[in-house]
Amino acid sequence: MNVEEFRNYCLSKKGVTEEFPFDKVTLVFKVMGKMFALVPLERIPSQVNLKCDPERAIELRDQYDGIVMPAYHMSKIHWNTLYFEQLPSEMLEELTEHSYDLVVSKFTKKMKAVWEAL
Repeated sequence: MNVEEFRNYCLSKKGVTEEFPFDKVTLVFKVMGKMFALVPLERIPSQVNLKCDPERAIELRDQYDGIVMPAYHMSKIHWNTLYFEQLPSEMLEELTEHSYDLVVSKFTKKMKAVWEAL
């Protein structure tokens, strides 16, 4: 999976928008205004940072040492950096789903009502 394929995958999910809020080179994906994925576009190799629950983050880092690392600019407990070239597309999709679902699960009741109406 490359950056454009990842972008299309994220945008196919319910309620997802994209923006460049930081520096015009970091693509951010949000669901109902809450970040779940960031892609620094000028990084080589291409990478994505995904939100993760702390226990799962530690498990992934232990299991995929060198491929899944703490995101250096985000909370090291709650974000992982993944490298596109080193992960099968299915795994990247699975981890993106986890990130998306984690954010959705923390919606307030009001946000859930709006999200469910989409």
